[in-house]
Amino acid sequence: MVPTDRLIAFAAMSFLLIVIPGPSVLFVVGRALAQGRRAALITVLGNTLGAYALVVAVAFGVGAVVERSAVVFTALKLVGAAYLVYLGVKAWRQRGALHASFAEGGPARGGLRTLWEGFAVGVANPKTIVFFAAVLPQFVDRAQGHVAAQMLLLGLVFNVIALASDSVWGLVAATARTWFARSPRRLSAVGGAGGLTMIGLGVTIATTGRHP
Repeated sequence: MVPTDRLIAFAAMSFLLIVIPGPSVLFVVGRALAQGRRAALITVLGNTLGAYALVVAVAFGVGAVVERSAVVFTALKLVGAAYLVYLGVKAWRQRGALHASFAEGGPARGGLRTLWEGFAVGVANPKTIVFFAAVLPQFVDRAQGHVAAQMLLLGLVFNVIALASDSVWGLVAATARTWFARSPRRLSAVGGAGGLTMIGLGVTIATTGRHP
């Protein structure tokens, strides 16, 4: 299976990526502020399932294509980076939306719908797509065999860390709902900071990283 040193290195890199708030975290925070703790945690679960669906896709073929083709790798990286910048600009321009969502209380959603929406955000998260397709395969030890199983294990490590981190974000945001609601400026700052973070991450992805 995966050598211990590679597993630890992958976990460390995953942690560094996960702690930077991205589309999934912002979605969880927005859901927590608008609808509370339960909706936030269901959203986190959906995000995690969506992200692991990406792991399965990479483990069974997509990763090999990306690993062998510089063109595919570069195209994927640039598309993901551009989409992150787009989301960041959109979040910045609409940074007052969180307050409006909180004030309205948000439409009532069932657990399954909330789970599905979280899944959709997780599986479409460009930050995660780029990471799994372009980075995850590099930590596989092909000499050990069972390449797909190694990728599934590494992906599981990533998602356990993400589940814990995103849950903390959701719980903190849900706990702070009242404090944030007192000031539209505070909510605007959350949206603006998240937007700038995504723009910075997109630029970083576009300008760094080499084909394995």
